Amino acid sequence: MPMKVGLRGKNLFKDWEGLVTHVYLDSGGAPTIGIGHLLTQSERTSGKIIIGDQVCIYRDGFTEQQCWDLLDQDLDGAERAVNEAVTVPLNQNQFDALVSFTFNVGTGAFRGSTLLRLLNAGQYEEVPAQLRRWNKDNGHVVQGLVNRREKEIALWITPA
Repeated sequence: MPMKVGLRGKNLFKDWEGLVTHVYLDSGGAPTIGIGHLLTQSERTSGKIIIGDQVCIYRDGFTEQQCWDLLDQDLDGAERAVNEAVTVPLNQNQFDALVSFTFNVGTGAFRGSTLLRLLNAGQYEEVPAQLRRWNKDNGHVVQGLVNRREKEIALWITPA
């Protein structure tokens, strides 16, 4: 049965992204709501976000539960990528750390990473060093990414 992000992992997302029930501009100026959900062009145009099978008008804000449900939906692709690509056993904390990483860097980058190749070779101890390599944007070290990777590493090494 495929793994899903646990409560520790979800709370990590909330710590990084915050939980904001109304639309705001993220650090890059992109319209965002909930726990780091970037509004798509169609969501911006329509004023609606589909969460599960519910059409939600976000103009007047979301409930906290809608924000959590939207995060669950947003994590589906990263969870699927980790479940499909990792061939060695993971505990819940390791899975959550990898989903956070994959969500941040993208599924293609994760699937093609040295981190994944080493992990699937059973080299669990190499994962922290590999995570630390992913700390740049446009060739420049970004402190926010350094911080995020360290929190992912802390989660990775925490016994389940």
